Amino acid sequence: MNSREIILQRIRNELAKSEGDGSHSAAVATAGPPPAHPVWPRQKPSAAAMAERFTEELKAVHGEVIRCKTMDDARGKLLALMDQEKWPSIGAVERPLARELAAGLPAERIAWATAEWESHHLAQLAAGLVVPEFLLADTGSALIACGTSQERLMCYLPPACVVVGKVEQLVEHLPAAWDTIGPRCGDLSLRGEFVIVTGPSRTADIEKILILGVHGPKRLIVLLVG
Repeated sequence: MNSREIILQRIRNELAKSEGDGSHSAAVATAGPPPAHPVWPRQKPSAAAMAERFTEELKAVHGEVIRCKTMDDARGKLLALMDQEKWPSIGAVERPLARELAAGLPAERIAWATAEWESHHLAQLAAGLVVPEFLLADTGSALIACGTSQERLMCYLPPACVVVGKVEQLVEHLPAAWDTIGPRCGDLSLRGEFVIVTGPSRTADIEKILILGVHGPKRLIVLLVG
């Protein structure tokens, strides 16, 4: 008997013992998910410090941050951006924050995604508007919950992606959001996935020439409110 067979036999013996007295089944029934490992320490910086870090990190990867004092301010800056870029309208996912931003804008400037939209419909949009669950300060990333294909493709297919988020949604890093997103990831009644968006799509060839917009939006603009 070689070493591998010896190890496997020991495992079988221990499993047989635990199954015989019911301890294995009891352990499985009572065991909960393991605690999140502290990959990065929690420094708990101020909201202002996280906003500054988020802005610096996103700009470093060719993303754009537009600071807005209030939602009214964000609404005006979005409309000015659309006029400047000659976007007749933008697509949007159904979220309370997106509705709040769109309130007061001409109805024809916002197209709300529906379950009937197919990929070619989203690809024809000038820009897409999405709302994050959290904004990750250490990487300048937006953590977005995508429960449908339309929500997921809104992040990728339009040539420009506009993210609207509030300062209150800033966390210092991904582990700081685990307590909230962990239970949602384990909820079998929910569908979809989380998408982490960090700047516009970037790729480089063998000569290290950076090209934007090949695999996703060429522009990523965050309206940071507060």
